[in-house]
Amino acid sequence: MHFVIMGCGRVGASLARAIERAGHEVAVIDQDESAFRRLGTSFEGRTVTGVGFDRDTLRAANIDDAYAFAAVSSGDNSNILAARVAREKFGVEHVVARIYDPGRAEIYQRLGIPTVATVKWTSDQMLRRLLPQGHVPEFTDPSGRVVIAEMPIASSWIGRRVAEIEAATGGRLAYLTRLGDGLLPGDDTVYQEGDLLHLALRREDLSAAERVLDAPPENH
Repeated sequence: MHFVIMGCGRVGASLARAIERAGHEVAVIDQDESAFRRLGTSFEGRTVTGVGFDRDTLRAANIDDAYAFAAVSSGDNSNILAARVAREKFGVEHVVARIYDPGRAEIYQRLGIPTVATVKWTSDQMLRRLLPQGHVPEFTDPSGRVVIAEMPIASSWIGRRVAEIEAATGGRLAYLTRLGDGLLPGDDTVYQEGDLLHLALRREDLSAAERVLDAPPENH
């Protein structure tokens, strides 16, 4: 897979190295060419000097072939603008923006851009929203057999009831995050754009459930 990251500060450089270690191609954008030193000498990806929401800069980073885009620069406005350009102009489905002001999270979520606030940022949170097979268990029972994992889901499931998701995956939706707030769903709860699903199921069923949710519903 090809990934594009805007911002080569501590977070961006760490994210780029982690994605490359996972075996993917990475292009990193930053206005300051010296920032690329944070990537280290072993980094084999592409570096592009420029403004991350500029279309020519994004094309130089091969945004047209990107599986995912992460905006992790030092500016909230730049991050959300770049994420919107990547999604709306170049059709990148998997995008995430880092923010410094958690109060803006609801606005960004309404725009359909998943966000990670600086105060609670971890590499696992960011990677879960970017990498294919991106489920990362958030809770595991003492036996290790049952997990709760945040699961990626295709946009074609928007408007479908929770009960349909559970029937298709064989799991139970423990809770979902909507506009930054946790929500305990009922059978009639409908999946909305921007929702983050936290599914409880057997560990061995994780990969199968992810494949189901990555494809359109069978009767769609």
